[in-house]
Amino acid sequence: MDAVMVTAIAALASSPLAAAAAVYGSRIAGRAQREGTAVTGLTSLTDQLQEERADLRAQLAAMRAELAAERAETTRLKALVTQLGGTP
Repeated sequence: MDAVMVTAIAALASSPLAAAAAVYGSRIAGRAQREGTAVTGLTSLTDQLQEERADLRAQLAAMRAELAAERAETTRLKALVTQLGGTP
C-alpha cells in the first residue's frame, strides 16, 4: 500500500466520524438554545410576578389604611351617639 491509498482510506474512515460529530454538536447546540430560552422565559416571568406582588402590596396597604380610617370614624360616631344620650 502506498501513501496515496493510506490517505484515501483515512479520509473515507474519518468522514463518518466527522459527520457524527457534526450531528452531535448540532444536538448539543439545540439543547443549549432551548435551555437558554427557558431561562430567559423564567426570568421574564419572575420579573412580572415581582411587579404584580409589589402592586398587590401597595393595594393591600391602601386597603388597610382605608379600613383604619373607617374604624376610627365608626369609633368617633359611636362616641358621639353615646354623648348625645343614645346607645350605639
